[in-house]
Amino acid sequence: MKFTILSVGRLKTGPAADLLDDYVSRFRKTGRQIGFRSLDLVSVPAGPDRDAEAARLLARIPDGSRVLRLDERGETFRSDSFARRLGQWRDQGESHLVLVIGGAAGYGAAMIKAHPQTWALGPQTWPHRLVQVMLSEQLYRAATLLAGLPYHKD
Repeated sequence: MKFTILSVGRLKTGPAADLLDDYVSRFRKTGRQIGFRSLDLVSVPAGPDRDAEAARLLARIPDGSRVLRLDERGETFRSDSFARRLGQWRDQGESHLVLVIGGAAGYGAAMIKAHPQTWALGPQTWPHRLVQVMLSEQLYRAATLLAGLPYHKD
């Protein structure tokens, strides 16, 4: 199963970018052991409005992919539940999961209509650069849980 974090805007250098790179690297190493083949980071330019961003995001989603849009109003999962869900999708033959981080103004109507399933990291609104880091950490945590490694503490 392949993973893509698709976001509006991209991280430049700095502490958040360093953390993102670290968790992506950790996920790639751990994930390969359990059938998670890759994790790619893809970004599209921000602006000038939600509809333009939606068109750019939609153009980067491969056909047949399962898509989760991150949204503070989305469904929430405990880390262990999220890991189980990823494992189930992998075992059911899902080939690609795209996790989408929209722009500052939210998602355009075309994106919402095409991909209604949402996931929240919590009810708060987070800066996009932190969402990328938190999402990559949760993917790494899920991989360690599924691999039976001691990273996650109950």
